[in-house]
Amino acid sequence: MVEADVTLSSGHTMPTLGLGVYMNEECAEACQVALQNGYRMIDGARYYENEVQVAVGVKKSGIKRENVFITSKVIHTDFTYDGTTAALKDSIANLGSSYYDLYLTHSPIGGKEARLSAYKALLDGKASGLIRSVGVSNYSAKHIEEIREAGLEMPVVNQIELHPFCQQKPIVEYCIKHNIIVQAYSPLVRGAFDNPVIQELSAKYSKDPAQILVRWSLQRGFVPLPKSSQPERIISNGQVYGWNIETADMEKLDALDRGTEGAITWNPVDAD
Repeated sequence: MVEADVTLSSGHTMPTLGLGVYMNEECAEACQVALQNGYRMIDGARYYENEVQVAVGVKKSGIKRENVFITSKVIHTDFTYDGTTAALKDSIANLGSSYYDLYLTHSPIGGKEARLSAYKALLDGKASGLIRSVGVSNYSAKHIEEIREAGLEMPVVNQIELHPFCQQKPIVEYCIKHNIIVQAYSPLVRGAFDNPVIQELSAKYSKDPAQILVRWSLQRGFVPLPKSSQPERIISNGQVYGWNIETADMEKLDALDRGTEGAITWNPVDAD
C-alpha cells in the first residue's frame, strides 16, 4: 500500500485510509491483518465495545504503537464534562497506551450544552496529553459553529457517512472551507454493489466494486474508513493507490447522490 498522510490543523499527520471496526466480532484479528498489510489507522469507538481488542490487534501486528494512528469516540450518553473525562480515562486504560491520536464526540445528540461540555473535556484531555487531536462525528455546520462561537479550538476532523449515494455536500463544503478533514464512514455502502454505474466501472478498471468506492472517496479528498472482518477483503480494500478513476467516470459516480435520503446508517447530522 502506498499511502500519503494528510496534515491536520493540530499539526499532526493522519493516514488517508483507515480500518473501521464497528460490529466486528473479530476485531483484534482484523486490526492485525490490516496493519500487517499496510494500513496505519484504526477507527474505533467506545460504543463499539472493542477498544481492548484494538489494542490486542495492534500488539499482535508487530507494528510499533507510535506508527499506528488510533481513534476512539465518546458516545452522547456520557456527554457531561465529568462523564466524558471518565470515558476518556477508561479508553486510555483499555488501549494500554498513554494517548489516542484522535478522539471524537460520536454524535451531536443531546443538545448544545451537552455537546460543548463533552468537547471541552476532550480539549482538556488534549492539553493533558491524553489526546493528540480532537474532532467530531456526525456534526452539521450548525453544531460546529457552536464550537466556534464558544471560542473553542475547532475540530480537526468531522466523520460522517459518505459515499456516492450520500454525499452530504453542505457539511462537506463547510468543512473544506474551515480546514476540517472529512472522514468517510460506510464508504462501501454496506456491500450494496449492484448499482449499474458501480458495476460498469468495476469492469472497466478491473477493480472490485469496493475498491471503486474507496477510490472515489480518496479522489474527492475524503479519508475513507472501510470495514470488514474478512482478511482478503481488508487487504483488497487497501489496494486503492497507484491508479485513478477518470474524470468522466467520477462524474458518473457523483451523479448518484441522493443527499441524506441516500443514507444507509444511523446519520444524526440534523440533530437539535
